[in-house]
Amino acid sequence: MLPLTDLLNIQRPIIQAPMAGVQDWELAAAVSVAGGLGSIPCAMLTPQDVRESVIHFRERTSHPVNLNFFCHRQPVVIDEQQRRWLERFRPYYAELDVDMASAPSGASRQPFNQEMARVVSELKPEIVSFHFGLPDTVLLQQVKDSGAKIISSATTVEEACWLEQQGVDAIIAQGIEAGGHRGMFLTEDPDSQTSIFALLPQIVTAVNVPVIAAGGIADAEDVRNAMSLGASGVQVGTAYLLCHEAKTSPVHREVLQSDAARHTVLTNVFSGRLARGIVNRMIREQGPINPAAPPFPLATAASAPLRSRAESLGSGDFTPLWAGQNVTGCRPVSAGELTRLLASACNNREKP
Repeated sequence: MLPLTDLLNIQRPIIQAPMAGVQDWELAAAVSVAGGLGSIPCAMLTPQDVRESVIHFRERTSHPVNLNFFCHRQPVVIDEQQRRWLERFRPYYAELDVDMASAPSGASRQPFNQEMARVVSELKPEIVSFHFGLPDTVLLQQVKDSGAKIISSATTVEEACWLEQQGVDAIIAQGIEAGGHRGMFLTEDPDSQTSIFALLPQIVTAVNVPVIAAGGIADAEDVRNAMSLGASGVQVGTAYLLCHEAKTSPVHREVLQSDAARHTVLTNVFSGRLARGIVNRMIREQGPINPAAPPFPLATAASAPLRSRAESLGSGDFTPLWAGQNVTGCRPVSAGELTRLLASACNNREKP
């Protein structure tokens, strides 16, 4: 099996997790300059945004870049369901003196489509990664034809085997500890989710492509442990949230450095899909799991104006404070320094 560093043409087997809303190309470029793989989250970007992000990245470094896209199926909007969900937030709108009519309609996150496939063909990123499975076969072939290596997340052995059958080049084993949205796509059963150090060796045994460990990896010792269980590399997100190049909001940064960051849960109240975040007022009062939440990504609209207003007042009550179960690696350092620290456990594996 080709080493991950050779497959992706990187020096260190460290992948910075794409984190929509808390980073842009700047964090990705800093990680790539340090020898890891920087990732740009594209699910909330327009095609022109993606172009501009890659242009800025290429101006900073010639090292590989990973463009990440969502592959969810866009749900049908049910007006009554949306109305009932918004109504649950009426007291908060009154409390914060926010007009309920300001709540947006529609979805802010779009799945990978033909327009984005054309952008990939135009920009030719070295790596394209997907969350929530893979796009349809026609779109997937367009990505392959661009020359990009393809990576996707699996939260179960079954998902990993399915991804290998579709021809991916590497698989991200996402443990239940990981912050942000679960990459699950063959099941919606939260009981199917396991810890990374239980999931990782099972996936390594089941597939014949490199496996990247994700979830709860905060320092070099965690990287060493993942490698000892067969991982070809690691994907790290939470530890980068306090880096200088991250766009993490002030309220999010403050909470990450508090005792509250020790308490995270899987919740659907922010987006309609399971994601791990630090417990705040909205999770306590509306969740963590609420069956009334519209399907992903439609649930987001109801709380979006509340989030903006509360953050302007210095509060994270309505902010999705995405974080994994292990925040001990979060440090206000440069992303390059953090990448090198994480990779110190596997220097003998690095590409010269």
